[in-house]
Amino acid sequence: MVLDKDSRQPIPGAAVFVRELQKGTVTDARGHYRIDQLCQGSYTLVSRILGYKEIAQPVTLVHTAEENVLLTEDDIHLQDVTVTAQRAAALNSQTVSQLEGKALDQTRGQSLGDALRNVTGVTTLQTGSSIAKPVIHGMHSNRVLILNNGIRQEGQQWGSEHAPEIDPFIANRLTVIKGAAGVRFGSDAIGGVILVEPAPLPTTQTVHGELNLVGFSNGRQGVVSLQTEGGFGNGFGWRVQSTLKRGGTSRTPTYFLDNTGMAEQNFSAALGYRKNRFRTDLYYSRFATKLGIFSGSHIGSLSDLQAVLENGKPFVQSGFSYTIGRPYQQITHDLLKWKTAWKPAAGGDLSLTLARQFDNRMEYDLHRPKNDSLAALNRPELRFRLTTYTGDLVFEHKPVAEKLTGSLGISGFYQFNIMNGRPLIPNFRTYNAGIFWIEKLKRNRWEYEAGLRYDYRHMQVFRYENRVLEKPVFVFRNFSGTVGATYSLTDQWAMRFNAGTSWRAPNVSELFSDGVHHGAAAYELGDRTLRPEMAYNLSLNSEYSSPNVQAEVGFFYNTIRDYLYLKPQSEPVLTIRGAFPSFKYTQTDALYAGLDASVSAVLLPKLRGTSKVSLLHVQDLVLDQPIVMTPPNRWENSLRYDVKTWGRLQDVFVGVGNVWVARQNRVPPKSDFLPPPPAYSLWNLTAGLTVPVSKKHTLDIGLTVTNLFNTVYRDYLNRFRYYADDPGRNASVRLKWTF
Repeated sequence: MVLDKDSRQPIPGAAVFVRELQKGTVTDARGHYRIDQLCQGSYTLVSRILGYKEIAQPVTLVHTAEENVLLTEDDIHLQDVTVTAQRAAALNSQTVSQLEGKALDQTRGQSLGDALRNVTGVTTLQTGSSIAKPVIHGMHSNRVLILNNGIRQEGQQWGSEHAPEIDPFIANRLTVIKGAAGVRFGSDAIGGVILVEPAPLPTTQTVHGELNLVGFSNGRQGVVSLQTEGGFGNGFGWRVQSTLKRGGTSRTPTYFLDNTGMAEQNFSAALGYRKNRFRTDLYYSRFATKLGIFSGSHIGSLSDLQAVLENGKPFVQSGFSYTIGRPYQQITHDLLKWKTAWKPAAGGDLSLTLARQFDNRMEYDLHRPKNDSLAALNRPELRFRLTTYTGDLVFEHKPVAEKLTGSLGISGFYQFNIMNGRPLIPNFRTYNAGIFWIEKLKRNRWEYEAGLRYDYRHMQVFRYENRVLEKPVFVFRNFSGTVGATYSLTDQWAMRFNAGTSWRAPNVSELFSDGVHHGAAAYELGDRTLRPEMAYNLSLNSEYSSPNVQAEVGFFYNTIRDYLYLKPQSEPVLTIRGAFPSFKYTQTDALYAGLDASVSAVLLPKLRGTSKVSLLHVQDLVLDQPIVMTPPNRWENSLRYDVKTWGRLQDVFVGVGNVWVARQNRVPPKSDFLPPPPAYSLWNLTAGLTVPVSKKHTLDIGLTVTNLFNTVYRDYLNRFRYYADDPGRNASVRLKWTF
């Protein structure tokens, strides 16, 4: 037999041959091999397969002989491959897109939200120039679940300006699951799921890694990220990674955006062990950032606020600076994860994942405290300390008749929040428990699947009302379900259908917000009578892939009963801290329907064209009118010229692209402080190449220019569009040293 030296698992498909006779065979599904009609004598038996080190061992034949071969894994660095719309750890009938390889490298240095803009159907909700949250089919925040290295990210994600506390450099792949995925990942995943996935830990003793250097012209931002990894032998692997980022004031085409600098320091480390049927790994990460909030969004009086809305330019304009003054945010997020898995001898896979997260968010107001002591200056006006413990136990049973696969799991989390400062949201603690069951059946060209989940959530709130401590309790429970089918018409063409239900409980901000949310420059008011959302989802997707053409079109139709959203109020609110637009959490029934389509085709030798379109229709079914703050339609087109080799250079390419974003005409009458901004069109330029320095060392060089012609525009999904334009031209240079 041919076996993995560490796990002792059989290796099918390995080549085994006698070197002296050049006679051999290939191992079967159980790792067995047989070579007949050999004469007695001494020979050299050679075994090899991609991903393992070749081994040659002497064999002496007298009559017959059995010889087990133990192969050791080997790291083989192949050229990066970009794959989109591949199946992930979700239901196969759902639409899945992935960003990896060279495509992911071109986003290095950007935030998670900005990096995912390259995926069809994904946009961003922005707060100024430095904060971006991913939006999937018009949904964001608590309707989009983010899994950071397999752990559901838990921070203060209810805020529009609370970006995910994740360093994208930890990932070698970003996966977007579009549509409800609550059965596998739990409630809250009404809009979709984002998976931030690091590469598997190595097990060989070879040390390798990469160094990334990125520079951006707008904001004069610099980024450096270093990752090294290797193994200790005997099944142990390790990885260490760190990122530093520093940027100053960003600039629109005509003026600077005062106080929009940022600083970031991130670190992560992982240690893993794999032996036979047992594997375990330990992971820790820290994300720490300081973000300046555009000072022009904090206005002292109602008359000044009205003047800014009418003039379209901020009162405060300054030059470039790296200084981060008030107002600003300072956030640290710590994640500690332990996962262990075991493959029983009878088959299947049992895994247990435990994690602890601590999110410490401090928000500083524009106004300096009256007491100028150092302690007073360092005391935030708002501080949220959120601690979350999560646990997941999942069993994947072995295939039944090689056709039926499935998994059964239980999950839970315990969470508590401690808040200090002026009132906005109260303290709370939450318990959540869920159980799910998913089965998949494959028959010929059809693949069927079904899943069911039950979740229970208990939340207790601690708040003072007229100086009396109240402790109201909220209990939410419901089922989620899904059925789907995939049909492969040919090897290149597949159709997918999925129908399901999902739900989401109102969070503490929607129930109890009451005050100025300074980061969003808004006064927000909650409603403790709000009910859970219940979503009913349908999707139909078709994919075609050949060497010259890749195409995909997907339709979705989702209704959400008791949909929750922030509704702009007719009048702004004047407080002792200034004048702010006012918003209230409101409930209705909503329809989300739309289409995503993309096609990429070879137009000429070495020239490829790509076109993507995203259409979205959102409607308030109760009032029979549109809903505010939903993404307008988008159309993206690009051309790319590739040369695999040019002298000593490899993977040389140059590309040009255009993004056209329509005006959002579907808004309720008199529902916002300003009408939606006009449509805009932005041109972008990309180029890159790889320099092979040695057999094991390469240097990748990339250039990107966004908003090439320095167009003046405002994006409808930018919460600060009331006060200023969006950033202008931004050129970036990326260097990646692989060793």
